[in-house]
Amino acid sequence: MRNLIDIVDLSTGEIEELIAVACDIIAHPDKYSEACHGKKLATLFFEPSTRTRLSFEAAMYELGGHVLSVSSSSSSSAAKGESVADTAKTVSCYADIIAMRHPKEGAALVAANNASIPVINAGDGGHCHPTQTLADLLTIHREKGRFDNLTVGFCGDLKFGRTVHSLINALSRYENIRFVLISPEELKVPSYIKRDVLKKQGFSYVQTTDFEKYMPELDVLYMTRVQRERFFNEEDYLRLKDSFILTPARLKRAKEDLSILHPLPRVNEISVAIDKDPRACYFKQVKNGKYMRMALILKLLGIEVK
Repeated sequence: MRNLIDIVDLSTGEIEELIAVACDIIAHPDKYSEACHGKKLATLFFEPSTRTRLSFEAAMYELGGHVLSVSSSSSSSAAKGESVADTAKTVSCYADIIAMRHPKEGAALVAANNASIPVINAGDGGHCHPTQTLADLLTIHREKGRFDNLTVGFCGDLKFGRTVHSLINALSRYENIRFVLISPEELKVPSYIKRDVLKKQGFSYVQTTDFEKYMPELDVLYMTRVQRERFFNEEDYLRLKDSFILTPARLKRAKEDLSILHPLPRVNEISVAIDKDPRACYFKQVKNGKYMRMALILKLLGIEVK
């Protein structure tokens, strides 16, 4: 039985297989419409979510399966003090696969260690978000046609941004990737990412507070919001929330084929004026996330569609 807790649980070969299946789903949706007939996905979301939860549910419905949903901790037995381990054991009696989001790092791993069905980490605290990374990778693949020889900029909250941590981990397995890490001093990439991923593997990276300087070099720009829910101090959040805002003026020196990604939700870090720019890929990302989650559900359930 396979789980997906961290993006590194998947080899690059497996990621390429998932991308191939996702592309086939895009091309031939009818072929997959009953692939999960009779199967049930439990979405256990103990933290607010719109895109990720609905994406998983849409993915399962489009595969012909069913969904059992918990949309907040207050509506589940977690409010009564039930442990993650017991929740996982219980839900295993009802469903065939679990997608779980939790505010605590490591909660998905605890669930996987206690469930008797596959568990997908749909985001655990500030740790990682592997299925968002799969959406990001499919988007980069469809826009760029490759994962190597790219300069990728990450901008915004790089400290708490689990999507950032997951995508850096994923891209660090490809050749000639250069990272530009743009953030306020207080929201820099955690030291363990720099030590265990970037420095350990000898990757070139720049850490900067200068949004303008490196814009002409970027092939991909990954914007993130400053996450209010990760701050203990409201004053710090208000001081940092508008640190970097992407506007049409800031894109004037960018490459014509730059791909702008954002895991969403957006607050105001990307001007709505950019939405019509052909370089804006964040709503394409949303749709790509559904296709990759469909491919992942099939893989973890061991279902092969001919």
